Order: sequence, then C-alpha cells, then structure tokens
Amino acid sequence: MLTVLLSLLWTLQLPLPKMVEIPGGRSYMGTLNPSVENRDETYREVCLPAFLMSETEITNAQYEAFDPAHKALRGYKGFSNNDDEAVVMVSWEDAQAYCRWLSNRTGRHFRLPTEEEWEYACRAGTTTAYNTGETYPEAFWKVQRNTRNKVPVSLRVAQFPPNAWGLYDMHGNVEEWCQNEYDSDCRAVRGGSHNTPVEFLRSANRSASIPQDRSVLLGFRVVECGPVFMEPIPYVIAPEDGTPFYAHNHQPAVTWLPEGGLLAIWFSTNAEAGREMVVLQSLFDGEKWSPATLFCKVPDRNMTGSALLTLENGEILHFQGVGDAGEWKDLALAMRSFKEGRWTPLRYIEPEHEVRHQVIAGPIVTRDGRILLCCDAGPDGEAGTSLHVSKDGGKSWEDTGSLIKGIHAGIVELSDGRLMAYGRGNSIKGKMPCSLSADGGYTWEYGPTEFPPIGSGQRLVLRRLQEGPLMLCSFGKNGLEVALSYDEGKSWPVKKLLTDGVERELDGGAWTGKFTLDATHAEPKGYLACTQSPDGLIHLLSSRVHYRFNLPWIERK
Repeated sequence: MLTVLLSLLWTLQLPLPKMVEIPGGRSYMGTLNPSVENRDETYREVCLPAFLMSETEITNAQYEAFDPAHKALRGYKGFSNNDDEAVVMVSWEDAQAYCRWLSNRTGRHFRLPTEEEWEYACRAGTTTAYNTGETYPEAFWKVQRNTRNKVPVSLRVAQFPPNAWGLYDMHGNVEEWCQNEYDSDCRAVRGGSHNTPVEFLRSANRSASIPQDRSVLLGFRVVECGPVFMEPIPYVIAPEDGTPFYAHNHQPAVTWLPEGGLLAIWFSTNAEAGREMVVLQSLFDGEKWSPATLFCKVPDRNMTGSALLTLENGEILHFQGVGDAGEWKDLALAMRSFKEGRWTPLRYIEPEHEVRHQVIAGPIVTRDGRILLCCDAGPDGEAGTSLHVSKDGGKSWEDTGSLIKGIHAGIVELSDGRLMAYGRGNSIKGKMPCSLSADGGYTWEYGPTEFPPIGSGQRLVLRRLQEGPLMLCSFGKNGLEVALSYDEGKSWPVKKLLTDGVERELDGGAWTGKFTLDATHAEPKGYLACTQSPDGLIHLLSSRVHYRFNLPWIERK
C-alpha cells in the first residue's frame, strides 16, 4: 500500500502535459491541387474518433522529468534555455521513449500523433492553408526565412493565441515528430519551425527526418488514447463488377497500408477443395470497406491459404498456397510483392505440391530481419504447423523441417530472441499447446498454456502490440476472448470477452453464421487475422466481421 501511495504522490508531482479534447469527425487532409514541390500532400478524406492531444509541445521541464541528462543540451546553438520552452534536440526514438515512460508512470496511454490526427487537430475545422486563414500573421512569425546561421529565438510555448480547439503552436515554434513512417527511411514531421520559410508551416505541409535526427528545429507533442471499441462491421462486401463471388467466404489475411487504410484478402468458393476458388480483396478507408474485387487467381487451381506482410520499407508481401488440382492437401507455396505501384508476378518459393504449404495469416519479421511464415503441416486437424524462414528479405526460403504443435499457429518473437507459438489441436493436458524454440525454429519444446483448446472453424491470433504487451485472441466457452501478457507469455493477467456489452445480431459468415453479441456472449467461432494501425487501433478480422478496439479498452475493467 505504501508503495502505491508513494507512486501516486510522485505522479501528482510530475510536470504533466495538459491535454485538450479533440472532437471526432470527418475532414479533408492534404492539398486539392498540390504543386510539384508538394506532390506528397495527397488530398483525401479522413474520419477520426475523438482523442486527446497535448495543449502545447512537450517542454524542457516535462521532458527532463524523464531524462534529466537532457539539461546539458539547454541553450544548444542559443535555443531552448528555459523550463517553458519547447524541448529540442530529441530524436523520434527519444520521443517514443518519453511516451513509454509517461504511460508507465501515469497508467495512461500516451504516444505520438499520427499525421492524420496531427493535421486534423491543426486545422480545427478549417480548410485554408493555415488555421488562421490563407496567411499566417507576421506577428506570430519566429524568423520565418531561410537562414545560413540560425537566428536564436524564444521557443516558449503558448506565446500566441491557440487554434479553435485550444491547441497552441501548431504552426511554427518547432517541428513535431509524428508516429507514421514517411517512407522506408524517415518518420513524418509536421508543423514547421523557427528559421523556416512560412510556407513550410502550412497545415498540409509534410516534412520528414530520419528517426535518429536531433536538431534545434525538432520537438514533439503527444496524444492520449482512451478506451475505444467501435461498432463491428462486415468486411466481406459482394462485388459490383462481376467478380466471381461464391457462397463460402473464409480464411482472411489483413495488413495496414503505408499510405493509410487496410487491405484484407480471403478466399471465396463453393467448396474448400474446389478449383473455382478465388482470392478476393477489399480496401478499408477508415470508415467503410470497398466492394470485393479479384486479388489473385491461378485458373482451375485451388487457392487455399493466404497471408500479407508490410515491411518497414513499405513493400507488401503476399503469400499464397496454389494447388495442382482441387484438393487443398497438395499445395505449392508462392509469393509476390507490391512495390512501385504494382504487384510483381506470382512466383513459387517452395514449388513442390505437397503438405507443409497451407499458408496461415500472420507472418512476422524478427529483430534481426528474418521473415517467418507459418503453414499448416498437413490437412489433418492434428498435423501441426510448419515454419518457413527467409534471411534475405524474401528472396530465398527454407523450411525448417520442424513441427509446431497445433495447426493454424500464431507466432511471436520473445524479448530474449526465442520464438513462441500457440496453435489449434494437439492439446497438452487438456490445454492449448505452447511451442518454444531457442534456435530460430529448427527445434521446439512443448507444454500446455492456461487456455482451453480451440477446434473446428476457429483460428487464433497471437501477436505483439506496438505498445509492448503480447495479445492473444482466441475462443473460450462464451466466445471470442482477448488476453494480454506483460511478461513474455509467462502469465496472462488480463482476459476479456470481445464485446462492449451492446446486444447485436451479427452474421459471422463461413462456418460461423448468425450469432448474438451481448454482455456475456461473443462470436463463437471464426478464422482470425489481425493488424494494428499507427494510431494504436487493433483491427481484428474474423471470417466476416471487422472488430476495432485498442489496448486501453482491453485493459479497462
């Protein structure tokens, strides 16, 4: 009890950023007819839920409660001397570390804003170049010109009036790190700064810097994420263009796209061993899914098993099982990638039509750059899972020849470099099996988890959230559950039914059919796939339903 009281007292003494509520709504970001120089300012509609953003940029006093050593950088090149000036000389990685520290100290959830959140909040309902109109008043300028030698100026926050939503210094003062990648090498930066021409301060202007950059131009502000559980919606939408669409739509894969939104794929067929099977796609724009279109098809071949993976450089990999006849036991393993605006031709990476090639959604990239892809080791429900590894970015592949307990396995890398996988079937002592490997997946040790086994029509998700905890989505006696582990899978102290308590009748499609979602019942079965967007929102797909929620919602009691 004393420890808790001391922690609370310490938190109350923290120089916390003051947070402003940003109302949810729809807006446009970017520039309608951008110049060649500003061609990265893509004009598009965004729809955002309400969130909290810090009233000002993080100050020296606030940042140095986390990193006292930063005081040595006060006054660097004449900038940012005082407690109430915006902190500078902080990298994107420093800003991320501050967010993690602040979250741990307060029990709240802080992160950098996404570009969408930043521009939406900056505009505060305006559509002009600046939130002050088509011009930014000279009275608010802080050396808004190119300078060979930067002219020192006060970076004190809140010197000038806030925008309509109560946010200060969204134009100028210092540039602000955002959560998003700009491209494979850089993170997005918004807002412009002192010693910068005023046109770089526009609401739509996009800049970037490498994540390690520390500069007197660069600072940041934070957003706070409250609990979010959004209305479940279907993502399987019938085509409108004559694309083949059959009765059985199942086995999804999903990924977050570098330009924003989601790509989901799944198979559509009359029979799971059918040669008519096609792989369809749909795109999510933040609010709704597009009607299905054809994604991949080898004529008269079964197409069971798909996976998607977006790499750090923005390249998207698509993995696909391809049969030599109708029976999905005899699949070869194929791959293609999306880069420079188009998909490369489908190519075999393991060309034999045999077992160990039925692709499972959820491939990962390890810290040392290996790509790990799980495939069912056979058509039998107790056949287990095979593991395929690429050490060169997907150019060449190796089947480890090992066996993970359970089909449809989900896999994660633990903090000590070991691999951990959970699967369906092959139960141990009446529990879902856990497989652990200390040699990159070539050999495994097995044991029981604390979770019940899952069965027909069910596929789990095991992944690491960007905030750090491991998340398991699986099925219990009352339906779809989500669990969290903060100690690398040793224990799972948070377990929660995936429902907000509102009674709804939903259609789960495939083997699930119609079911009731309410306070005590969730989806009873479904094949799960998952991705997490830069704003922290978790996107979980079952065989037909798209669930959206975040870590604070999972943790809320």
